[in-house]
Amino acid sequence: MFARKILVVEDEKFIASNIRKSLQKLGYSVSQITKSGEEVIKKVAETHPHLVLIDICLAGEIDGIHVADIIQNQFHLPVVYLTDCSEYKTLHNNHLSEPFSYIVKPFIESDLHFTIEMALYKHQSKKILYEEKQRLGAIINSMGCAVIVTYTNGCIQMMNPRAELITGWKQSEVFGKDLVEIVSLVDKDIGEKIENLATDVIEAGEILNLPENCILITKDGKEIAIGDNIAPIRDRNGNITGTVLVFQDITKRKETEAQLMRNAFYDGLTALPNRVLFLDRLRQTIERSKRRSDYYFAVLFLDLDGFKEINDRFGHGIGDDFLVAIARRLESCLRGGDTVARFGGDEFTVLLEDIKDITDATNVAKRIQEALRSPLHLNGYELFTTASIGIAWNFSSYEEPATLLRDADIAMYRAKRQGKATYAIFS
Repeated sequence: MFARKILVVEDEKFIASNIRKSLQKLGYSVSQITKSGEEVIKKVAETHPHLVLIDICLAGEIDGIHVADIIQNQFHLPVVYLTDCSEYKTLHNNHLSEPFSYIVKPFIESDLHFTIEMALYKHQSKKILYEEKQRLGAIINSMGCAVIVTYTNGCIQMMNPRAELITGWKQSEVFGKDLVEIVSLVDKDIGEKIENLATDVIEAGEILNLPENCILITKDGKEIAIGDNIAPIRDRNGNITGTVLVFQDITKRKETEAQLMRNAFYDGLTALPNRVLFLDRLRQTIERSKRRSDYYFAVLFLDLDGFKEINDRFGHGIGDDFLVAIARRLESCLRGGDTVARFGGDEFTVLLEDIKDITDATNVAKRIQEALRSPLHLNGYELFTTASIGIAWNFSSYEEPATLLRDADIAMYRAKRQGKATYAIFS
């Protein structure tokens, strides 16, 4: 094992010589003995010692305290002060309060050895801790997620660049501030502000996920959908020392999910609910009617009269525009809680919930027929259409949506046989 080098700074020859002998006897290498503070900085740069043993009162213009500050700040080396009793009493409160940072003359070799070893150990520990902190900081700063660390009182300790970017706040602005002041969150599902998550996670002692529809209000008031969690930070003994909030901007993911939802449950042309969503709502309505004996509903099955001729004569572009216009007219004939869906082609269905009797359904059918009598003006063309409508309602206890739709479809074909532009009730 190599001998660690110590630079001795002592202007009294006799003391300096004794110190050198003691250090060499203890297994250290004495790289240099200097007499004045002016020489020290140069010698440190030349010899690269592991520790500097320096007398507080040196000859020359620069005293030992000032030189030690330069060594510690510029070269990041441990320093042990040499002092006598009078100097110790004078300087103790200011410079010598840290343990193992000084040794009082005269001293014995064992005390010198112990003080130097402890100073080297402390320096190495601080170096390892600093490097670990730097490494951890580099990891956190390079993460693609936003990271905010708090103390146990919920105040912010640090935030990484990603968190600065998303929230609009700078770390210099938020240090020591309460998390809830900077990270303003709203649960969109219930429309309520989320209180300090740091406090919640410390009380719970476990990881807490952000709500499914969590919105962050940024510094400039912008709303951003975020997701992830907040977790307690524990020391080796399991004690909670703070929290770490990890989150990311999930706006694009939410938009993709919404698009997938639209693709799965809505018609791509008219933006109406499609067959899948309509059947699901009808199934829920049937279940609701089973729990309430006075709950009535009806299904209207519509088929446009003469749509094929419009498509053949004017082309599919006009045909598509025509279907979109019809969808908007059908929507205008219904209440807010009712559902109109496109089943495919020129077929539409309507679900009327919580009606009094079949008259409510026939009145809607009449309203639809009246709305369709007005011509549609598309691309310079004036187009007309009517609809054959079949009506089925839950006068007999339906168990399956398919059965109800089948009966409404049967009634629709009956209306067509009756001359179109009318409605028929299944019985």
